[in-house]
Amino acid sequence: MPKSSHLGEDEPPHAESFTGLSQRSFGKLVTVLRREGADTVGRGRPWSLPLEDRTLLVAAYWRTNLTMRQLALLFGVSKSAADRIIDHLGPMIALRPRRSFDKGTVLIVDGTLVPTRDHTIADGGYPGTGLVMPHRRRKAEELPDGKEAHNKSHKQVRARVEHVFARMKNWKILRDCRLKGDGVHHAMLGIARLHNLNLSG
Repeated sequence: MPKSSHLGEDEPPHAESFTGLSQRSFGKLVTVLRREGADTVGRGRPWSLPLEDRTLLVAAYWRTNLTMRQLALLFGVSKSAADRIIDHLGPMIALRPRRSFDKGTVLIVDGTLVPTRDHTIADGGYPGTGLVMPHRRRKAEELPDGKEAHNKSHKQVRARVEHVFARMKNWKILRDCRLKGDGVHHAMLGIARLHNLNLSG
């Protein structure tokens, strides 16, 4: 981490600035990551930074969208080491999707535009997927009251999701993402996990 930190302390002193998390929440995240094996040294070169600083590096990348050269300088590692840390730890920080729901649960799916430089990523939209969507009016026709009521409740739930997306876009990686393929997915889920941690304290 930045040279001002004391490696080996439980939480780097700049955690809140870079993650929006309290020192306590950041410490809880590091503890969970360690329990999940993020600090295990396998074959190959050992990590040059402790887990606390590696976690902070990933969060700093997502929050500031610094280049690898800038991150490497800030954390005192090589560009390749910074890139390797993000590739390894990003998926481990990512929020785990819920595997099951109660029978009859209705899920409202929404999306947000994240500009990426990987143009092989595309979104075909929701029509034809079987998902629950707002009812659409045909020209010069009014929707029945039941469908209008359904649209209203759908809009109220969706508004809360859109507010979350807006707050998540404080993380600059979601404004101009240089990651490719799964990296975008992991960044989005990782930021969602950090956002949830921030809300839960």
